[in-house]
Amino acid sequence: MLETTELLPSLVLNVDRETENQLKQEFPFVRRVLNRVVAWHNRFVEMTKTRSEFRFLVYAGAIFVCYFMYGMLQEKITRGKYGENNEKFTCTLSLVLIQCIVNYIFAQILMVSNKREVDTTRRVYYFSSALTYLLGMVSSNMALQWINYPTQVVGKAAKPIPVMILGVLVGHKSYPMKKYLFVLLIVVGVVMFMYKDQVKKTTVDDSSSFGIGELLLLLSLTMDGLTGAVQERIKSESSPSAYAMMLNTNMWSSMILSIGVLLSGEIFKFIVFVSTYPEVIIYLIGLAFVGALGQMFIFFMVAEYGPLPCSVVTTTRKFFTVLTSVIIFGNALLPRQWLGAILVFTGLFLDMFYSKGKTSVKRVSEK
Repeated sequence: MLETTELLPSLVLNVDRETENQLKQEFPFVRRVLNRVVAWHNRFVEMTKTRSEFRFLVYAGAIFVCYFMYGMLQEKITRGKYGENNEKFTCTLSLVLIQCIVNYIFAQILMVSNKREVDTTRRVYYFSSALTYLLGMVSSNMALQWINYPTQVVGKAAKPIPVMILGVLVGHKSYPMKKYLFVLLIVVGVVMFMYKDQVKKTTVDDSSSFGIGELLLLLSLTMDGLTGAVQERIKSESSPSAYAMMLNTNMWSSMILSIGVLLSGEIFKFIVFVSTYPEVIIYLIGLAFVGALGQMFIFFMVAEYGPLPCSVVTTTRKFFTVLTSVIIFGNALLPRQWLGAILVFTGLFLDMFYSKGKTSVKRVSEK
């Protein structure tokens, strides 16, 4: 078993080199486009060397835009009704597998376009990161069988807390007390803003399934925290490029999911569904492309700033999406939601101000 495990990375590296050569000969248009993306990013990083906060905001804005479009396409695919029988797309593992494969190809092209650096990260870290990421996503989706969507959203808003705690325990990261306070303000604010009051109290017989959804949600948050802790270890030990992190994480995710869809037989169900309703392919391509772009910016942020700031950005993304719709369409906010909005902005601005001050002190000490 050990020999097989040791052989696997070398086989993957050989495949990567073959893929590089193929990508250089095929897909010249895609390669030219991504060459420009890499050149733009390198130039952007060089121009904003002394403006780290501005670069952070650009990454955050790109994540917001990409995943706003991602959410619309995902809803179109998963909630849409197809054919005369109003069938629904239920192949969630296959959907995630397609996304991971496209992310891997995307990262591979970016690696070809960019100067390849030696990645000394232990592969067990990438495997662990991929496994905990997938377990967190699957348990979060499974929780929806027992709890409603607003409850899931509010629960997942607490993601920065396990990321911070497990980052300290597993990732050997240390944070000042102010950081804990700022993150707590943001999480409480998001929960207050996103929470929806129950209009009617129903007496549905949920006694048999009470607690299962909450346990799955807790498992999802724990997996999110472990993912962040592993990423923190990767960042502190080897500091790989964002492209390398994206490439290896999606490579292992694709391997794990491929086994999952084959063992469950979902891949055959997916093939039949796509063959019957080929129009869904267009949405899948759009979803995969936008998701790959969004993940690229996420890994830019993780590689440069760490998993905690990234989890804060992804948590507040839904808050800003709802707030934008409120501003555009003029929907009224409850006093509790206004208080939540104030807490979020207070936490964000205090964190930015503190980080800016810390960066300035560090630069002075380096001089």
